[in-house]
Amino acid sequence: MSRPWDRRGGGRRDFFRDLVGDWIDDVVKKTEDRVVQQRYFRPPGALSEVGFLTACTRCGACGDVCPPHAIQFAAPGAGLAAGTPFFDPRLQPCIACADMPCARACPTEALTVPADGWAGVRLGILELLPERCITFQGSECSACAKACPVGAAALQMDEAGHPVIRAEGCVGCGVCVRACVTSPSSFKLRPVGT
Repeated sequence: MSRPWDRRGGGRRDFFRDLVGDWIDDVVKKTEDRVVQQRYFRPPGALSEVGFLTACTRCGACGDVCPPHAIQFAAPGAGLAAGTPFFDPRLQPCIACADMPCARACPTEALTVPADGWAGVRLGILELLPERCITFQGSECSACAKACPVGAAALQMDEAGHPVIRAEGCVGCGVCVRACVTSPSSFKLRPVGT
């Protein structure tokens, strides 16, 4: 008779550790869905939303050191998120500072600099809307690719002159959303978890 831990290639302890880990991940996701009233674009290095809301003391240190002054703070009526930092890529995107001064300034580790730097950061999920992009209508443009602080690892132009998002390299900072020459932007950025 085959046992579940034999089929997974690990021992019994690994099987139960994986099972409990999956269960905890599911509980955290369901808790976030119930607790979080609105998803925000959080500064780099933010914990998961529930962890972030718990760890953030609303001190404002991250906003004080943000070079482009992108960090704002949620209004008092924002429920549990009141006073927490976020950015709005339509107004002022995160510029993906190499040293992440906002995360370094955080006294509580609600924001932390990831060990692998920007490679492990996703501020948002980017989507191209070709029907809005002028390159799909015969015009030349590369404003988005030129503005991208990550470069070709995140956004580049293909042979036909159309923008191509490289999901594995895109950090979701929103610079391309604001740099886009169309109105509304040819890019849609949504917060992680939506």
